[in-house]
Amino acid sequence: MSYESEMLKKFDMPPRKKVEDALLVSLVNHNGVIKEFASDEEIVEKIASEFNLSNEQRNAYLETIYRVENRLKRSSLWHRLLFRAADSLANEKFISRPTETIKLTNKKEWMLTEKGFDKALRLIKVPLNQKHELVTKSYEVQKVVNKLRRTPRPDNYNPFDKEKKIVKSSREYSVRTRGFRQAVIEAYDYKCAVCGLKLCSPNSLYWEVEAAHIVPHSANGKDDIWNGVSLCRLHHWAFDVGWFTFMDDFKIIPSSKFPSIPIDFGKIGDYNFVDSLTRMDSRIILPINHELISHPKSIQWHRQNVFYE
Repeated sequence: MSYESEMLKKFDMPPRKKVEDALLVSLVNHNGVIKEFASDEEIVEKIASEFNLSNEQRNAYLETIYRVENRLKRSSLWHRLLFRAADSLANEKFISRPTETIKLTNKKEWMLTEKGFDKALRLIKVPLNQKHELVTKSYEVQKVVNKLRRTPRPDNYNPFDKEKKIVKSSREYSVRTRGFRQAVIEAYDYKCAVCGLKLCSPNSLYWEVEAAHIVPHSANGKDDIWNGVSLCRLHHWAFDVGWFTFMDDFKIIPSSKFPSIPIDFGKIGDYNFVDSLTRMDSRIILPINHELISHPKSIQWHRQNVFYE
């Protein structure tokens, strides 16, 4: 038995497999990434608390003598166990190593892969078909986000993908659509472009805001950032059915059908949905990075084909 194994047994540390599962679950709860393990990382203490580790277990150290320099190196036994668990997960392709993740995010982090994401959802008993609603990233989704954000904005943009094939059960489709969603809502800082609502669930796994296609899937609209806008559920629905659109300068244009609806329609307590859309000179909130703003070609199609003037 190795010195490290002896110390793990001596301090009755949790089995590595259980630590691996705890790491996967923690990754889901931390947007898919965990920094390299250090004593000042909140997640290190959080996982320790999940295992009810005592102060003695948390403060146990491994001691190694460097023969050449004749000096003693002390390292946390708990941190070492976390690293061993992460290394094992990386070997099985459940997570990416910091040396791989840094190429995507410029940060040295462990990141969930799609394979690891699926396993983590099974551990927390969340149906896999709810994956698209979560804000948690995966390595594969981050690659799509990077591509969408870094592609130069075209002047002559075509919002239609004539070769698009929608196969909702395929992993490729799931990664592409989640990458689109993540790129769009990140660009708008997780806010509704119309009302500014920014709200997540108490466990921080779900954002209220959605990535709306301007040219929809049904019309072969592209899954890219210039064919998207970030909207809350109410404004997403109203946009999709044509109650409002916006001009090329992003001024909100309400439908002329509004005056014909019953007076008690469109009200939530004191909030009047109709009045909020018919204010003069209201404009949507735009991304700080103007390269990520919706393209006029997409907007023009929506005005001509969805909007009820």
